[in-house]
Amino acid sequence: MKPDQGTIESWAARVTPVSPEPTHEARRLLGLLYAITGHGIFTGQHNQPVHGSSWSEEVHKITGSYPALWGQEFGFSPTDTLDGINFRDRNIEQAIDWHKRGSVICFTWHAVSPLEDEPVDFQGGIIKDISQQDWEEMLTPGSRLNARWCAQVDVIAALLKRLQAENVPVLWRPYHEMNGTWFWWGGNIEGFKRLWRMMFEYLTFHHGLRNLVWVYNPNAAYGNNGAIEDYYPGHDVVDVLALDTYDNHFELEHYTSLLELAAGKPIGWGEVGNVPSAELICAQPNWTWFMVWSAHLTSHNSPELVQKTYGSDEAITLKDLNGWQT
Repeated sequence: MKPDQGTIESWAARVTPVSPEPTHEARRLLGLLYAITGHGIFTGQHNQPVHGSSWSEEVHKITGSYPALWGQEFGFSPTDTLDGINFRDRNIEQAIDWHKRGSVICFTWHAVSPLEDEPVDFQGGIIKDISQQDWEEMLTPGSRLNARWCAQVDVIAALLKRLQAENVPVLWRPYHEMNGTWFWWGGNIEGFKRLWRMMFEYLTFHHGLRNLVWVYNPNAAYGNNGAIEDYYPGHDVVDVLALDTYDNHFELEHYTSLLELAAGKPIGWGEVGNVPSAELICAQPNWTWFMVWSAHLTSHNSPELVQKTYGSDEAITLKDLNGWQT
């Protein structure tokens, strides 16, 4: 379904992002998600920093269409590696360009532990444990670790401000998969809730960011993953809820549990390894987007499946979104 401008405008007037005094564009992005709920799904593709937009271009090679959602990561790793921090400026400019073309822009941040300095390797810098004492110090204003945390967030805030200055709203998904124990910010229920609120307040009130649509994004609750509701920081600091899921874990209970927790807020597949089929999308109609994780597009999906999903009546591609942002 191509989103109707009047419907988008109507929803934008009725729903308000959790950021005080949100930008007009952030209102329209949130209104867009509400407008298509139950009526279609945004196709989406993640591009890791070194890739630029190459995986979105690969979608076009396979299907003849560009995804509606352009995903990217701020990065953390050394120069010219997969998640290299040296690609940030280029990818901000690409985000601005894709927004002008009509894309929904989604940024992920695998934040470095405040115990470390950028750049870091994924293992040991992002995948690591921090002690409860470190948690408490990080969450205590004025402490050494809190000051280090603030300095790290300042770097990302400057990039988000560049997007705000260009009227680019962002689906903002920091600290995702917090109900797992692999990332340093995961596995600590009360600590995570305080960390989320601390970031919300710091970006919103200290940095004045109003272009963010805040996405709470746990991993689907299978295996050893914790319950998605346990880590939820509250409706007042979350605009949209999403799930990451791999290995075809598209069970109905994940859908229904997220809908229940969302209580009317839009929901999405934040990361998927497998492209959801057209039949699955029809069976679980309230998902508003899916975002395939970079190389999984070709390593975990056949061209035929990708083509069938992109060609379905439910799929919303970039050509369907021209003009929504204005």
